[in-house]
Amino acid sequence: TILEKWIIKKQQQDVMGFLAANKIEYEECDIAANEANRKWMRENVPEESRPATGNPLPPQIFNEEKYCGNYEAFFDAREDNAVYAFLGLTAPPGSKEAEAQAKKAQQ
Repeated sequence: TILEKWIIKKQQQDVMGFLAANKIEYEECDIAANEANRKWMRENVPEESRPATGNPLPPQIFNEEKYCGNYEAFFDAREDNAVYAFLGLTAPPGSKEAEAQAKKAQQ
């Protein structure tokens, strides 16, 4: 439906906007216009992360070949100041996430 497409586009913009604002390099892979990208995404989303029916919907987030999660998982990680960990990256010094990790390590 039009609403679903709008929600997917909004979620994609949210993820890409966050990555760009935090200077995290990324590559957007269009699955609407590229059958190979669509096939790769569907094959590489782990079984436990797939919907009960149908195919996984974008955005699905990967770090190279490693599956990180879907939009909901990204959103939760962002709320918890844990996006770098979610992405499998090291949080930059001075970031909220790096400070939170340092506090946790001291406990």
